[in-house]
Amino acid sequence: MYIVMNRFKVKRGSEDTFIEIWRNRDSHLKEMKGFNRFYFLKGKTDENYTLFSSFAEWESKADFEAWVNSEQFKHTHRNTGNRPNNNDIYYEPAQLECFESVL
Repeated sequence: MYIVMNRFKVKRGSEDTFIEIWRNRDSHLKEMKGFNRFYFLKGKTDENYTLFSSFAEWESKADFEAWVNSEQFKHTHRNTGNRPNNNDIYYEPAQLECFESVL
């Protein structure tokens, strides 16, 4: 199993905008071989930001890499950074974290 998480620190007051961006995405994940599940998570809020994470579970690293190199991935991410105020909602850049199951 291969887990991929993107962690986002979203400026306070921009949470609803961020959630709507994700809600309106056309991800195509379910079309991909090896895709198991996806969660969009909201974490703690501090004085400057709210933590969010996308969590995707894949059968293997190769399945995830096939997704990253696919036309579906390009389609899903085609407007990243180009939406109105998109760059203004982040407290800092997103952080990608990948994990391989060892047990």
